[in-house]
Amino acid sequence: LLLISSPFSLSVQADGSQGTYSYGLYGTPGLIDMPTAQSADDAELAATVAHFAGTTRTTLSFQISPRLSGSFRYSKIDQFLSGEGSLFDRSFDLQYRLIDEGTIKPSVAIGLRDFIGTGVYSSEYIVASKEIVPALTLTTGIGWGRLGSSDGFTNPLGVIGERFEDRPGGFTGTGGQLESARWFRGDAALFGGVKWQATDELSFLAEYSSDAYLPERTPERDLFERASPLNFGLSYALPNGTALQAHYLYGSEFGAGVTFALNPKSPAVHGSAAQRPTPIEPQDRQDIRQFEWTLQPDAPDILRNNLEQSLEAEGITLEAATIAAASATVLVRNDTYSAGAELVGRTARIMARLLPASVQDFTIVPVVTGIRAAAIRIARSDLEELEFAEDNTSLSFARAQIDSAASVGTQAVYVDDLYPSFAWNLGPYVSATYFDPDSPLRADIGLELSASYTFAPGLSLAGNLRKRIGGNVGEGRESNSVIQRVRSDAPLYAAQGDPALTRLTLEYDTNLGGDFYGRLSFGYLESMYGGVSAEALWKPVESALGLGVEVNYAKQRDFEQMFGFLDYDVVTGHASAYYAFENNYHAQLDVGRYLAGDFGATIALDREFDNGWRVGAFATFTDVSFEDFGEGSFDKGLRFSVPLEFFVGTPSKRVQRSAIRPLTRDGGARLEIEGRLYETVRGFHANDLEGNWGRFWR
Repeated sequence: LLLISSPFSLSVQADGSQGTYSYGLYGTPGLIDMPTAQSADDAELAATVAHFAGTTRTTLSFQISPRLSGSFRYSKIDQFLSGEGSLFDRSFDLQYRLIDEGTIKPSVAIGLRDFIGTGVYSSEYIVASKEIVPALTLTTGIGWGRLGSSDGFTNPLGVIGERFEDRPGGFTGTGGQLESARWFRGDAALFGGVKWQATDELSFLAEYSSDAYLPERTPERDLFERASPLNFGLSYALPNGTALQAHYLYGSEFGAGVTFALNPKSPAVHGSAAQRPTPIEPQDRQDIRQFEWTLQPDAPDILRNNLEQSLEAEGITLEAATIAAASATVLVRNDTYSAGAELVGRTARIMARLLPASVQDFTIVPVVTGIRAAAIRIARSDLEELEFAEDNTSLSFARAQIDSAASVGTQAVYVDDLYPSFAWNLGPYVSATYFDPDSPLRADIGLELSASYTFAPGLSLAGNLRKRIGGNVGEGRESNSVIQRVRSDAPLYAAQGDPALTRLTLEYDTNLGGDFYGRLSFGYLESMYGGVSAEALWKPVESALGLGVEVNYAKQRDFEQMFGFLDYDVVTGHASAYYAFENNYHAQLDVGRYLAGDFGATIALDREFDNGWRVGAFATFTDVSFEDFGEGSFDKGLRFSVPLEFFVGTPSKRVQRSAIRPLTRDGGARLEIEGRLYETVRGFHANDLEGNWGRFWR
């Protein structure tokens, strides 16, 4: 690998063009059954469903960075378990592009298939791809494991050590472990293929496969006859990001697949249907009459009322304001916009339009659940100067001051009749579970009533009541956990909780002073647990680092999810560290005690986009052994945050958040508490505001 990559490692482009690509049966950029060295477009998210010869693979792939891609696969293989029917298998892949394609040199990639799983598809490879003439790309590679099972030869890595010549075998029934002892060991084999891009939509593919499909072709399974190592196929791309594939495989089988792809960096709807903000009118600051308004006793009240009405028209709630001769401070609540910068920009322009010319310094304090998240100070003269400037985004951000709001606005006059307040909503809900051992998807649908009563800033009572109409989440497999059942009884909660009070909490959020924030929650914290939760967070507004601590007393609720409890209770809590990297990657580390009483840590890494998308992965390791944890070995999964605004184009704060676990077990389980502090305040801190500051002028 060093010999291959070193001559080019300093000269390649991280986002170098890799030509056209298509998705194969494994749901990754490839030929048909074999990989290529090509990568998808940076940040592309693709879901593929493919079937042939009794095997169905559902794969979710994400281009994590321009060079690195990751995939999660859920497969069903008929007749694989002798006497027990089909195997439902979960596996993860990684591929890293070492070298970009150049005029002469090919692109080169290294990959791992099923490196965390049962080992059914366990294989490794090094592959090279090169466009020989326009629209014609050749691929060749060497594979190990399954990709070294057809016409294999002695492992060339044996020159490093004899240990590479033998590959540990067997089927890892529980899965979930890093089987690094197998990587690049045992016999190797060559594979290759060609792709012809006939049109922008249609491509033809042919390959020589090095996978002998030995597990599927044992006498007791005999899923298909492998009469030839050659495969042929075509792929047709539709305009909406969908691609259809059809294949003739191994001289005996037909296969088909479909891929749905989108890119979080490219909105589904271009532009915005939001009301265009009113342009700023420059004020004559030399006019000696500009201070005359200060002589009118009720002027601040009139100005405050005007601000309240104009902000409300743009989906912003004015909580409080202080208006002086030369400065003004407003506390505002975001009811509409997904980007914090858009709230700040629209508020600043309304202030510039309505406030007298003498008011030159604006301080905007976004308030989230009663917490003053930050104080953004903007000079009126900067707004007037930069509104139509060529580089107004970067210049306006550089001139804005973002500070702690712990002591800002404490004396502001609140709007009349704002507190107490009551809000409610009735609408449909969908609750889904994924990839359990018997079914790829279970879901319940029904109606949910949500209501909240806010007594004062930061103090509120909120709850959710659900009534199921139909579904099958409650039909999941009965738990066989050997440790305390803190999550694996979820099917019992789904089956017996109808109707279900999924949450009812009294919560207080506040600024503790300086860069510190606090939260205290009491009641039915989530569908399975009630109790008390206390949290403190240190997060300077201009720092990439945040530190927090959370302590909880939790008691398990009964399965009907009304007011009763079971016997189990636990004290649980974590110390957390958050860090926002400059390249839009975000890391989180939680260390502490989990619901089953186990101790350990959770590490998570997300790639975040300025439009609100987040795609990430997490893994938890505790003192529960892999054997006691059970199938899956440890808690891990993928998580997504998808803003509604991405698809509809109209301003919306609604975000759909979901986590996909290969399996839900009891080790490494944590309380699901709404409104944790870091996510509450971070949207108005410097790192997040800078990322979406382009919306300041929107």
